[in-house]
Amino acid sequence: MTETTKTHVILLSCGSFNPITKGHIQMFERARDYLHKTGRFIVIGGIVSPVHDSYGKQGLVSSRHRLTMCQLAVQSSDWIRVDPWECYQDTWQTTCSVLEHHRDLMKRVTGCILSNVNTPSLTPVIGQPQNKSPQPIYQNNNLANKPTAAKLLGKVGESLSRICCVRPPMERFTFVDENANLGTVMRYEEIELRILLLCGSDLLESFCIPGLWNEADMEVIVGDFGIVVVPRDGTDPEQIMNHSSILRKYTNNILVVKDDVNHPMSIVSSTKSRLALQHGDGHVVDYLSQSVIDYILKSQLYINASG
Repeated sequence: MTETTKTHVILLSCGSFNPITKGHIQMFERARDYLHKTGRFIVIGGIVSPVHDSYGKQGLVSSRHRLTMCQLAVQSSDWIRVDPWECYQDTWQTTCSVLEHHRDLMKRVTGCILSNVNTPSLTPVIGQPQNKSPQPIYQNNNLANKPTAAKLLGKVGESLSRICCVRPPMERFTFVDENANLGTVMRYEEIELRILLLCGSDLLESFCIPGLWNEADMEVIVGDFGIVVVPRDGTDPEQIMNHSSILRKYTNNILVVKDDVNHPMSIVSSTKSRLALQHGDGHVVDYLSQSVIDYILKSQLYINASG
């Protein structure tokens, strides 16, 4: 597969991130490595989306603190961003609505046609209407400057850095024409861009709890978008999927990360990191990055059992 025929992916992780742990970041890295090894995908970005304050979870600290901790946790990454949209809304947003927001936003800023895991767009081309014959790439047919999928990654990266809190270095991105009006003057090589929900097997298990999730939302999340599952503590995602008719229906839209890395729950668990902080446990460094620990101590967060 060439870069232009592979599916270009943005990984989106929704959660409390109370606080964000090393394990949360490792999930992004493991998912990207696995998707690249399949030979079918190119991961071009990751988005951390902390939940709104009104989610109502006991001990949930203010989104102001959680956004800052997330920013600190990803500051060394050149591809993972923190997005504040969910926190800035008037009330709590469903996972489905967060996915739809980012899909619509990516459509606007890139002009790409986004599709789900197993139903590629017939014309996944920037600015190219369906059922119409292609227009010349450039009026002067200057093929030497033809925009490529690799240059699209730069435009997507630029867009992500504009809409998200964290802005990593942009030197690696190159553009044909930074001022070009996408969708009118130029046409990119055919590419496919998808937003996939990144989660642990615990979220997959929650899909099987009757009444916990809106079934229409589940249809959209798994059927229209697709999910990437990073297994934890020796769980078997395939077995979990057998307990949900919707998960069985969209099995091919569920990508399970298969690698040799042991991913204990304690590394990801925000709860265990909070307990370690409350008890003065030195092993907190196993759960949290030093910059996050420093911020927590400075802001006096998670000092008592209530948060």
